[in-house]
Amino acid sequence: MEIFLETERLILRRFTQDDVDLIYQLNADPEVTRFITGGIPTPYAVVRDEVLPYWKSLYEQYEGFGYFAAIDKATGEFLGWFLFRPNKKPQRADGSVRDGIELGYRLRRVAWGHGYATEGSRALIAKGFTSLGVERVYAEAMTVHGASRRVMEKAGLRFVAPRRDDWPEQVPGDEHGDVEYALTKAEWERATSPG
Repeated sequence: MEIFLETERLILRRFTQDDVDLIYQLNADPEVTRFITGGIPTPYAVVRDEVLPYWKSLYEQYEGFGYFAAIDKATGEFLGWFLFRPNKKPQRADGSVRDGIELGYRLRRVAWGHGYATEGSRALIAKGFTSLGVERVYAEAMTVHGASRRVMEKAGLRFVAPRRDDWPEQVPGDEHGDVEYALTKAEWERATSPG
């Protein structure tokens, strides 16, 4: 297993073809995908033939960026994934522009409420600012997705503005739009420097 990043409790690694079942099972949980697809599972063939090949292609396009499997160090259990990548669709439907490296996460329900999303997010942000040349990190969530917004705040990102974009799946809560949170390298350095 090639480790990309390690935290106190997590190992983040690149995905391989052997991970198809893990991704499918994560995306088949209606509670996990409630704010993404309205709880509709992603078909296995789509995960195998589209999702995973796209994720793997990012490793070749962008050194140090992409989707990363989150593994519990103590048990070896797959907990979900983190995303840290340039966005392929910079302009939103409302005309605003996605600026920086996108941070995202999707965890299995057994991992919710244990601080894993915050821990992994903070580690990716630190790696981005210290060794990957990142100047700004941003994250997005539906306005009504309070748990995701709390993770962004705990990870150090600050609310930027409400946003609106066209998503392929219309889900309950879409009518309230999305929110953007972000953090610049300068802000991060001020917040993490001693004194």
